[in-house]
Amino acid sequence: MNHLRLRHAAMAGLATLLVASVASSAPGRTTFTDVLDQPATTSALATQRVLQASAVAGKRLVAAGARGHIVYSDNLGASWHQAKVPVSADLTALHFVDAKQGWAVGHEGVVLHTADGGASWTVQLDGRRANALMLEHVRQLPATTDVTLLEALKAESERAATEGPSRPFLDVWFANANEGFVVGAYNLIFHTTDGGKTWEPWVDHTQNDRFYHLYGIRGSSDGLYIVGELGLALRFDPATSRFNALQTPYEGSYFGLLTRPGLVLAYGLKGTAYRSLDGGQSWETVETGTTASITAGQVMPDGRLLLCSMAGDVLVSGDDGAHFRRLELKGAMPCTGLAVSGDAVVLTGLRGVRVVRPEL
Repeated sequence: MNHLRLRHAAMAGLATLLVASVASSAPGRTTFTDVLDQPATTSALATQRVLQASAVAGKRLVAAGARGHIVYSDNLGASWHQAKVPVSADLTALHFVDAKQGWAVGHEGVVLHTADGGASWTVQLDGRRANALMLEHVRQLPATTDVTLLEALKAESERAATEGPSRPFLDVWFANANEGFVVGAYNLIFHTTDGGKTWEPWVDHTQNDRFYHLYGIRGSSDGLYIVGELGLALRFDPATSRFNALQTPYEGSYFGLLTRPGLVLAYGLKGTAYRSLDGGQSWETVETGTTASITAGQVMPDGRLLLCSMAGDVLVSGDDGAHFRRLELKGAMPCTGLAVSGDAVVLTGLRGVRVVRPEL
């Protein structure tokens, strides 16, 4: 029970919300409509509601969050438009590989794709299909698979199928327009090599036998990494197609990470951050200057690093993460998403989306 409480506490730290949609069917009666079957409703207040993730698609700004709301701006936040989204599940993360191709993930195991820069979206995967794919995948694992691992995977996949499409994806990352990963709760991980037309469960490709939540995935030319709860950190080994565990100094949850050639920086609870300059073999403490949970980060085009926190801190580093300084902002807001376009910083959180231009 303690282990489960820790998981749920970490999930709460991401400030995610689960929404049910109810529609009237007759006077005095209501019928439940699954959020996977209910398109996101149009709202004039979409930019002021919970928006957890932000991204840049070419010159366009995009933000996504609760009830399947996705908004985009072509004038650096002066005005926003609401995208057409076929689900009303809460969305947790965004990733674009260019000005047109992008993905969003969220609750109910949903994976969305856009080919027009975020103006309209289609479903590529949801929790129903994900559960079925995982059951089929685990049942077909070779007999040479470690017996203990195989039994654990069977039990977990059957439990997920029994629970229904309830498990969220928490992050998404694509190396290019074809190959990418989505990760989430209880070691949920899927891989695609065709831009999301098909997805393959990779639950047996991680050294994560306790099924810790996977909160963040990022890669650069010299490595691909995953971080998660209770100090979990993994690095991908192309030779074996496995994510192998790394030892880090922290036993709390990492909510995300930044990567670029020669640098990995993991961040999470209570302002905690560690960096590695040798591919995760050794780690050193990063002085962030905040005790609030760090929930998002961004590598800027010039190589500098940005982090933001649930207290509204926006932090910048110009020395590979060795030191950070707090940016002066008017009216700071709790932040769960961060993106950069030129001199504009796009922040998302419990109060919606905001574009600021701090002295970087």
